[in-house]
Amino acid sequence: QVQLVESGGGLVQAGGSLKLSCVASTSIAGMRRMGWHRQIPGKQRELVAGLRWGDSTDYADSVKGRFTISRDNAKNTVTLQMNNLRPEDTAVYYCNIVPWGGSGYWGQGTQVTVSS
Repeated sequence: QVQLVESGGGLVQAGGSLKLSCVASTSIAGMRRMGWHRQIPGKQRELVAGLRWGDSTDYADSVKGRFTISRDNAKNTVTLQMNNLRPEDTAVYYCNIVPWGGSGYWGQGTQVTVSS
């Protein structure tokens, strides 16, 4: 069973930065897709940033130019650098990795709270 452990969440003022990390218990080098999603209570989980095989990326419109997703294959880590945070970025953030031919794995989530 693949495990994903997220860290880096916390409380920050608007305009501040946080860096989320997701460490996988398996190699991420051959994964089809990796991403960060977020969820607010009562709303659907939404994709924030995705990283595909070949290193193409995609971002939600609301975070373009502020968030950056990257990976370190040697450390089996996917990171999300979040700059210029806004109160509306407050959510639980989840890491997700999807292997070829598999349904994917989720982390337990890390809370990000942005105060105004």
